[in-house]
Amino acid sequence: MQFISWNVNGLRAALKKGAGDYLASCAADVICLQEVRVLPTQLDFDLAGYHAIWNPAEKKGYSGTLMLSRLPFLATWNGMGLPEHDREGRVITLRLPDCHLVTVYTPNSQNELRRLDYRMEWDQAFLRYLRRLEKTAPVIVCGDLNVSHQEIDLARPKANR
Repeated sequence: MQFISWNVNGLRAALKKGAGDYLASCAADVICLQEVRVLPTQLDFDLAGYHAIWNPAEKKGYSGTLMLSRLPFLATWNGMGLPEHDREGRVITLRLPDCHLVTVYTPNSQNELRRLDYRMEWDQAFLRYLRRLEKTAPVIVCGDLNVSHQEIDLARPKANR
């Protein structure tokens, strides 16, 4: 099985830059996109042969995830089952016959660490969610975890100090 994970930083913008051609040609079994920042009703996007599973944020133009699967799957669900963490469209789980595939767009701590407390709560909730899943099948996690080890791992290190 081939999985692709990509933070597109706005699906509309990525499609204007040729992402649709790439996605159509990549032949991945499952494509996991993060930070799509669009509602499915705002975009005419259909990838032939793929079933789309959307998890948009409640706030327009913010966050959101999308999975495109051409594999048969048993079920899908959005979020972690926790309303306080599920409004931003950050998690999609695809239940495949042999495993769970989870795509995630982890919240960042924001400027001056405004959301650090929330991020720490979110991390603990996400870990508990993954541990619940692994009781029934192996778990594969992909996505944007919003972590960096060194400044070189950041797009704008000075702005993110």
